[in-house]
Amino acid sequence: MNTLARALSLVLCLVLLVPARAQEAPEGWTPELSMRFRSIPDVALSPDGRLVAYVVREAVMEGEQSEYRSHVWIVSADGSLNVQYTRGDKSCTDPAFSPDGQYLAFTSDRSGKNQVWVMRVDGGEAEQVTDAETGVAAYRWSPDGTRIAYTARDPETEEEKTAKKEKRYVEVVDRDFKYNHLYVIPLAKDADGERPARRLTAGAFHVTSFDWSPDGRTLVFAHQPDPTINTGFLERDLSTVPADSGAVTPLVSWAGVDDTPRFSPDGAWVAFVSDGGRPERVGLGDLYVVPAAGGEPRRLADTPDRNATLLGWSADGTELFAAEAVRTTRQVLAVPVDGSPTRQLTTFDGVVGSVAFDRATAWMAYTFEDLDTPEEVYLGPVGGVERTRLTSVNADLPRPPMGRTELLTWTAPDGLKIDGLLTYPVGYEPGRAYPLILQIHGGPAGVFSQRFTGAPGIYMTQVFAQAGYAVLRPNPRGSTGYGRDFRYANVRDWGFGDYEDLMAGVDTVLAMGVAHPDSLAVMGWSYGGYMTSYVVTRTDRFKAASMGAGLPNLISMVTTTDIPDYLAAHMGAEFWEDYATYEKHSAIYHIANVTTPTQVLHGAEDRRVPTAQGQEFYVALKRRGVPTEFVLYPRTPHGPREPKLLMDVTPRILAWFDRHLGRHDAAEAGTR
Repeated sequence: MNTLARALSLVLCLVLLVPARAQEAPEGWTPELSMRFRSIPDVALSPDGRLVAYVVREAVMEGEQSEYRSHVWIVSADGSLNVQYTRGDKSCTDPAFSPDGQYLAFTSDRSGKNQVWVMRVDGGEAEQVTDAETGVAAYRWSPDGTRIAYTARDPETEEEKTAKKEKRYVEVVDRDFKYNHLYVIPLAKDADGERPARRLTAGAFHVTSFDWSPDGRTLVFAHQPDPTINTGFLERDLSTVPADSGAVTPLVSWAGVDDTPRFSPDGAWVAFVSDGGRPERVGLGDLYVVPAAGGEPRRLADTPDRNATLLGWSADGTELFAAEAVRTTRQVLAVPVDGSPTRQLTTFDGVVGSVAFDRATAWMAYTFEDLDTPEEVYLGPVGGVERTRLTSVNADLPRPPMGRTELLTWTAPDGLKIDGLLTYPVGYEPGRAYPLILQIHGGPAGVFSQRFTGAPGIYMTQVFAQAGYAVLRPNPRGSTGYGRDFRYANVRDWGFGDYEDLMAGVDTVLAMGVAHPDSLAVMGWSYGGYMTSYVVTRTDRFKAASMGAGLPNLISMVTTTDIPDYLAAHMGAEFWEDYATYEKHSAIYHIANVTTPTQVLHGAEDRRVPTAQGQEFYVALKRRGVPTEFVLYPRTPHGPREPKLLMDVTPRILAWFDRHLGRHDAAEAGTR
């Protein structure tokens, strides 16, 4: 056993080991069971590739608690050690090894605000490093490991604090923004035992991402004029600043969005994701490089979806690594800097999640899940096909028989090829027709991927399958994962071409004999909720519908959402320039056609799709005499964030569908 392994073994008495045996299985899939599956949102690989830090996130729902808790674990590359490094009631996330591999940093709000903490890898207490008044948004180790750069939001002024205490503070919308700015703090304390943080940027701009130069002298960062999400769709530039303070120097300042800058290993280049100098509000993310000293950006080869997430550089500086949706999968890609074609480093039937590399970019740690397998951490050589599963985060959870899921492809009426995932009912019997749920994803640039179907979510697939439903999840035009042209194919066409894609999928499943034509239901959240509202204005084939956070009135939506430019881009104009298009694609203007019993679900604090959108549809349905109900989730933005509220959604939809598909008696008998 090597020295580090021996040191790790000494702390086993202070940590928790991964549970080794499965708990007793319930009779079938329930929301309670799905909520017990844990996710792994963050992975970090030590510079020498010998250790992997990962975060385990799980729901906590005892008594009055309804929250998620995350903690950091470390597993050795050979799998011989697997230990929990952080504990307690406060979550710890975003682990990162120091460049020498001797320390592990993470963020936690255990002191009240989210701060950076550091502890030795071989054990000991974690020490708080930052003390940002508003908390740390993001951080990165300096290349020599002596400093940490971080971003933090501007604090309130003394006048603002006083005004709030005296109950006379008012908000002037789109003014007096609080911006994220860059700071650097040393790891070593000064003679007074302090770590004075140095502020590097100031002014009316908002820092969104950043990176160190290899020599530690410079930081490159992306920034936008204000912190609103809508501005993030329109404008973001790149600049540099000396790491010991100094003037900010623009690097890339053409129109559109430039993001995620990363220095090359030799410091001569900066890679970034961009829409190429003009706003592409529907979504476009190509990879570019620009000389670090300034110059003309150069676009690299296209990725399959042209919507890349930049992961970093290869150690020799010849390639960029990126992750991207590829149809119903998510893969890691290598994009040569010389302009050669992109190649896939992974080709798994499933979803590659959080990805991390060692210093030599010889090894890659990542999460992976597929339709039948929950998320775990894997390690493998970069570009190789071999891999080793390192964790058993979900091994102790029961796994009842699952409804099988298969990938289908069908042809829309205009010839476009459409993918979809069909989950069969648990215990499916060939030759028997089952009720079918058409589930529509959000976005519209969302995508249904080959993720674990037993995982928790707004719509719990295996719970519906356990209740005897088949579930069809299509990727109609507008979805991500199929290229830029496919993603733009529903611009000025919401509720029409995409509707035909969806219905062609339903007809495909009916032709297979899996579903019964008189037992169809439809549901979706956000854009999926929009499509649900529009579907029931165009057909009476569905016996029940559930609209989640839907937007049936695009005119009132575009003036109240926090992303008006995204919606206007899909409509092709502002509403005052083209009322007819907005009305044509708004379900509320076709409400007289609706006969389908439609449930309305919405968050009480939704700013993305304001709550009034759900209320409009509910009130109109109610006044028309169409069976409906309006379920308002308290404290909820654009989708439930509390486990207990999340767990409420699927049973509530099931009850609605069972009732209106004539399955209410069966549901009461326990088939749910």
